[in-house]
Amino acid sequence: MSYNQAQSTHLAKQSLFWAISDIVAMTKRNLLHYVRVPQLLIFSSIQPVMFLLLFTYVFGGAIKTSAGSYINFLIPGIIVQTVLFGATQTGVGLANDLSKGFIERLRSLPMARSAVLAGRTISDLIRNIFVVLLMTGVGFLIGFRPEENIGRLLVALGLTVLFGFAFSWISATIGMLVKNVETAQVAGFIWVFPLVFASSIFVPVQTMPEWLQSFATHSPITVTVNATRTLILGGDAMPDIWRSLAWIAGILLVAVPIAVYRYRKST
Repeated sequence: MSYNQAQSTHLAKQSLFWAISDIVAMTKRNLLHYVRVPQLLIFSSIQPVMFLLLFTYVFGGAIKTSAGSYINFLIPGIIVQTVLFGATQTGVGLANDLSKGFIERLRSLPMARSAVLAGRTISDLIRNIFVVLLMTGVGFLIGFRPEENIGRLLVALGLTVLFGFAFSWISATIGMLVKNVETAQVAGFIWVFPLVFASSIFVPVQTMPEWLQSFATHSPITVTVNATRTLILGGDAMPDIWRSLAWIAGILLVAVPIAVYRYRKST
């Protein structure tokens, strides 16, 4: 290896090290925000628990599924819904930082441009892990009983959290576009709500009108819910797992470059 090649390799390794260091610093900053303002974590945990309890005890008796008890059918879906709703907070957080001028101050520092977005999405991923574990615990308290081993349950939860991470990057793009906290919150839910309810989260797709079934069946949310549900309740989950991973990879390949581009262009 020539001197120039060795020097280039050394500089690349240094750049990667500092980029990772910047991402870790931004992740810590966002997590500390939850410590200093615990109401954010409390209320982001209360909402999904309310959804779980309401759908279990209000609608559970009226909805018949192949999973036996409705709670077993609901838990995999409600966990996916939880990480999707949690992902919308990525855009809200970034819009808040923009409106306060925090992003502008960060631009004056010698740090990786991707660190702000990566730190935000990773900290929201960690928060989603906490909320997902909380939801699973509440599910056990009200009758949820997985029919497979703990390993498959952990894989299901991991897939769900990774799915939420991918959607956080879509939310990050929205936050960088609108730059306003209230608008980011509304814009984040506008596109998530139809996808959530036109899926297999709450009811079997077969119960929907035929014109909606086609959309719901191929929705990334339905694919991920089906993979999670099969992992937890039994059956061959690999086809849906691969489809879910393909959706996750596709979303990241599209959303990450757009979010970074908008970060660089935002003022």
